[in-house]
Amino acid sequence: MEDPEDLAEILDTVSEKVPKMIRGIIDSFFSPEAAQNMAKSIAEFRKTLIESGIPEEEAMAMTREYMATVTNWKGIMKEGRFGQHMYYENEE
Repeated sequence: MEDPEDLAEILDTVSEKVPKMIRGIIDSFFSPEAAQNMAKSIAEFRKTLIESGIPEEEAMAMTREYMATVTNWKGIMKEGRFGQHMYYENEE
């Protein structure tokens, strides 16, 4: 077993670095730059559909579905696969 002082140092490091890492991940998805990139991606998706001959109404429906998928982080996390493990929310 590790020395308690070593373990305390490890826990201090983790408690300092993990919140910063999580904030960085969240900021990368919800920053103004991320929003701008997402908007460009969605617009390009729609434009490509229309240029490929998809009717306007169908292209718009597909674009809405694409946007819902891209922005559904809660659903992805709720039903996500992390490595070899599955995460399921307890539904009691």
